[in-house]
Amino acid sequence: MACLYESGVLLVPFSYSFMIQSTIFTGPCQSGFVFQVDGILMPPDGPDLWPDSNSKNQWLIFYRINEISLQGGGLIDGRGKKWWDLPCNPHKGANRTTLSGPCDSPIVSESLCLISLPDSHSNSGDDCVSIGSGYYDVDIRNLTCGSGHGISIGSLGNHNTRACVSNVMVRDTVIKQSDNGVRIKTWQGGHGAVSGIMFSNVHMENVRNPIMIDQFYCLSKDCSNQTTAVFVSDIIYTNIKGTYDIRAPPMRFACSDSVPSTNITLSDIELLSAIGEMVLDPFCWNAHVPVWHSLFST
Repeated sequence: MACLYESGVLLVPFSYSFMIQSTIFTGPCQSGFVFQVDGILMPPDGPDLWPDSNSKNQWLIFYRINEISLQGGGLIDGRGKKWWDLPCNPHKGANRTTLSGPCDSPIVSESLCLISLPDSHSNSGDDCVSIGSGYYDVDIRNLTCGSGHGISIGSLGNHNTRACVSNVMVRDTVIKQSDNGVRIKTWQGGHGAVSGIMFSNVHMENVRNPIMIDQFYCLSKDCSNQTTAVFVSDIIYTNIKGTYDIRAPPMRFACSDSVPSTNITLSDIELLSAIGEMVLDPFCWNAHVPVWHSLFST
């Protein structure tokens, strides 16, 4: 019903916890719809309690909802430990052994034209925020990301598909103890474009790869270099500061040989070693950076 009213609010009230099963929130909605999470949302606790009649591929789905704002100081608790502990996950079991067959786990997913994520906290063990193909006019601010894979645009262009993302703003955000900070990742062989992206006022705390563009994204050792790629351009990094894990360079631009990344702007970048040791210089391959005012030091 909240969707029927302009600036409608769906409220998860403070001090209350709600266990919800696989649910689809579908539009269209009136503009200015707010999903205010001040309490706690959670799914059934693990695969044994997941209803057989519910899809194991999805938990919360937001579909065809324009101009949604997800905000509040509450918690969306995925209760993911029992899913991660399944032996079909590659990082589980003796000698990284796996079981045959699927091992799907529910996800939170959106299919939105415009989304705002102010004042949120995420500690997922995977991507803190993942922006897929078709997103534009995305505003993410005042977000705190814990351990995991940081904020990602992509992966895009898998299986030679077309992918487009534009006009994304990530600002006033903290990323702590994470494998990655702010990342754009695309597969070789894809098509389309990523453009108009700004990462502004982001604080890193002991992050392994604070700034990354990876146009060679691959999950195996058999991915070949191809002649097409998702075009990455007009990317701005400004006021990115903090500390990085010295196992990797503070910045990594690995861009396509045939479709290089262009018009990348870096300003006010200050990334210091978390333990005070010298490391390799930032890595830059086939990236065109017309503006670069940065500091990488110990």
